[in-house]
Amino acid sequence: MKEKNSSKKLVIAAMLAALTCVATMVIKIPSPLNGYINLGDCFVLLAGWTLPVSYGFLSAGIGSALADVFSGYAAYAPATFIIKGLMAVAAGYIFRAISKHTNILVARIISGISAEAIMVVGYLLFESVLYGFGPSLVNVVPNCIQGIAGLLIGTVLIKVTENKINL
Repeated sequence: MKEKNSSKKLVIAAMLAALTCVATMVIKIPSPLNGYINLGDCFVLLAGWTLPVSYGFLSAGIGSALADVFSGYAAYAPATFIIKGLMAVAAGYIFRAISKHTNILVARIISGISAEAIMVVGYLLFESVLYGFGPSLVNVVPNCIQGIAGLLIGTVLIKVTENKINL
């Protein structure tokens, strides 16, 4: 029985990685400093909310990093792998901790905001190394917009899928 459950987790993780990659690549709105706004974060959050931590980290990180590689942003791929993986970990841990004490929707919103904050700060730090801190500040607002969109869409998608994904 345990083997079947592991296979199901692996299949769902792979599916979410693929969906993360595709959602990241389908709509790309260029941001001021060599990045782009995308819809991949909704699937990063889904990976964090639905999968065990290690599976969520790898699903979110691999799917997002592959999108960078396929889209010509290979220099961002290692940072993206870590940032998006940590987003899924934060979303999962925080959601599980908070949902025991509050409304599920509130737990999803708080955990999603926390995860998106990791994305905004993570890319600010990474781009600061590449371009300097001052120039990197211009991507904070677009990254916040991406985070809000990811949280809103992710919250809707989890409602649609939560009864279908039983790990």
